[in-house]
Amino acid sequence: MKKPLRYALIAAAFLTTFTVGFVVLGWFLVCRGNECPSISVLEKYRPRQTSKLFAADGRFVAELGLERRTLVPIEQIPQVLKTAFVITEDRRFYEHSGIDLRRVFGAGVVNVLRGGYAQGFSTITMQLARNVFPKQLTREKTILRKLREARVARSIESKYSKDRILELYLNQIYLGGGAYGVETASQRYFGKSVRDLNLAEAATIAALPKSPARYDPRRFPDRAIQRRNTVLELMRREGAISDADASLAKAYPLRLAYGRGTSGDLAPYYVEWVRQQLEVKFGERIYEEGMRVYTTLDLELQGAAERNLERQLKAIEGGSAGAFPHRTYEQVMAAAASDDAGPATVTPYLQGAFIVLDPRSGAVRALVGGRDYDDSKFNRATQAMRQPGSTFKPIVYATAIQSGRAPSYVLEDAPVELPQVAGDTWQPRNYDLKFEGPMTMRYALYQSRNMPAIRLGMELGEQSVVDMARRFGLLTPIPEYPSIHIGSSDVIPLQMVAAYSTFANLGWRVSPVAILRVEDAQGKVLWKPELSREQVLTPEESWLMVNMMKDVLRRGSAAGAVANTGFNLPAGGKTGTTNDYTDVWFIGYTADLVAGVWMGFDRPQKIMPNAQGGRLAAPAWAQFMIEAYQRKPSPPDWPRPSSLVARQVDDLTGLLANPGCPGSDAYAEWFIPGTEPIAECPPRGADARPTPIPDRRPARPATVPAAPAKKP
Repeated sequence: MKKPLRYALIAAAFLTTFTVGFVVLGWFLVCRGNECPSISVLEKYRPRQTSKLFAADGRFVAELGLERRTLVPIEQIPQVLKTAFVITEDRRFYEHSGIDLRRVFGAGVVNVLRGGYAQGFSTITMQLARNVFPKQLTREKTILRKLREARVARSIESKYSKDRILELYLNQIYLGGGAYGVETASQRYFGKSVRDLNLAEAATIAALPKSPARYDPRRFPDRAIQRRNTVLELMRREGAISDADASLAKAYPLRLAYGRGTSGDLAPYYVEWVRQQLEVKFGERIYEEGMRVYTTLDLELQGAAERNLERQLKAIEGGSAGAFPHRTYEQVMAAAASDDAGPATVTPYLQGAFIVLDPRSGAVRALVGGRDYDDSKFNRATQAMRQPGSTFKPIVYATAIQSGRAPSYVLEDAPVELPQVAGDTWQPRNYDLKFEGPMTMRYALYQSRNMPAIRLGMELGEQSVVDMARRFGLLTPIPEYPSIHIGSSDVIPLQMVAAYSTFANLGWRVSPVAILRVEDAQGKVLWKPELSREQVLTPEESWLMVNMMKDVLRRGSAAGAVANTGFNLPAGGKTGTTNDYTDVWFIGYTADLVAGVWMGFDRPQKIMPNAQGGRLAAPAWAQFMIEAYQRKPSPPDWPRPSSLVARQVDDLTGLLANPGCPGSDAYAEWFIPGTEPIAECPPRGADARPTPIPDRRPARPATVPAAPAKKP
């Protein structure tokens, strides 16, 4: 033998001996101390599962969690899928004991020839080890890490059956699109349970572990089909399927489930609001334990709210209510398309919120917190602080009714001038800059006159109005200034809309609720929120308020907008517009639905000249109600309490009508016994002012500080 060859063989033998010795030494030392994780955790190991949200009717809405996963036992996984994974990922899975030595040798040769890490040799058990213990078994490409992974795999194989290992693997593995485990992937891509997959679909899922992003069937269908057919060919060569079955499966079209996104495609603002509540109650458990959360969401009403809000916002931007001086949503989004900016908090386009709840239970049936959740996660329904304008006035008038004043009580629509803290004077105005003189509370409310509301609130006292607002469920700060009577203090839209449940329920306020119950993965109820109800008004007081607020829709500030839509069911409501036309509202209700609409800019600015809640917000509400009641029975009218009494009164004085009063000025009014007028109206030309109700409040200071003026 020639010396060079002999030297080469000696060197090769030495290198082989050294390598084997190094590997053997490394095998025994690699797990010294706590370098390797203990597999004892697998005794009770359950991969993290997402919590699932369901609508009130049981339909799936969304998942909560970073790893969207639904566990499925090995018995329910079809054999064709198990075979596809084994042949593709580890074809000698049932022969080795965690390490495929033939594959190790082959990968080593390839890596040496290519001068780098070109081919791996991980078995299914090794993949499971690094998926279960990602912190201890990182994905760095080093010999020590692979040795550690192999040691853990051998330990797993020595303790667990092949079926248990495969079950853990198929439930743990990431398969793209936010889907972890074969059940979630099956639902995500094909809209069916894993147990119902056919051969082509099973091969498509088994093709994903090689590169879930590269072979994503939604983003790269051609690649997915090519890789699927490769898997089918491997199965054919191994004899797992026949030639005919392989040919048919290769020709099978890629039929993906429509609209199966990775997360809250449905009602995203609602889902996020629920998630926040669950996190407060359960912490990180909601992302790990596979809870089932049954919500109050009505998917049809949610869709109707989203459609009608967006339709009206686009109509406003399109000039249906007059020239719109701002950039539209489409213009803003088109300009932003070329930027890489992430989601915004404050948006520059016209925004809106829509809230719908069942006044009997407080169940929030729909909640829209903005126009585009991807662009702005800020929830304007639950997080925004906006001035309510005249939607606050019914609380003032309810306070008056409870104090003994009747709907025919006369107020003065005349200038008001009050000193402010800074030394200036506050001179509020009506939206039309006119003053109409004496008028009844009923007329002042449905025509949304500012001066009568301010005067009435001052008669009652700011503290009385604030106390009533608290009972109506408004929890935000309300300073005791006269301007609060026309809605100058910020509110959270959800609280403002929920306050109107008091009227719809004839006196009972309910707190809004989004969650019916929370169950664990086995169906045990973990939490069931209690219904919170409080009686704020008597049936007689609330019926009078409802009766007055019906006039807002019949002949008041929302009559035109509502009439144009054809809505004519028993309903009450109130418009709202704030200072300089920066916010517009409409909150209305039937006996079984309360719905509220808000529109404005995130940074308050004038929407447009003469922007009013009746013109801009009320049409969205009315169209929503029409759509809602196409799918459900018409609501009943509110039963009038038998104790109320009717009288014909003069609309100028609020006193009993008589032949001396012009007939056109008389109307039928309802009264709580003891509040009806006993005097008749005087002839025209005489002193027409009624005797005021005695002031039961403590003496007021000579001057009352007023907050900045806000229009209704």
